Amino acid sequence: MSQDFLIKLKSTKSDHVYYTRKNKKKVERKISLTKFDPTLRARVEYKEAKR
Repeated sequence: MSQDFLIKLKSTKSDHVYYTRKNKKKVERKISLTKFDPTLRARVEYKEAKR
């Protein structure tokens, strides 16, 4: 993955982290996604955090 567009998505309920890419030329807001958290074994909201 390109390091320039790499972002960190952190779980709101645990310390689990996903890394993904974002098109920073078109998307200026912070990303918030609902993804599966394997530590809690449930779907949780993930918010963009500092790298």
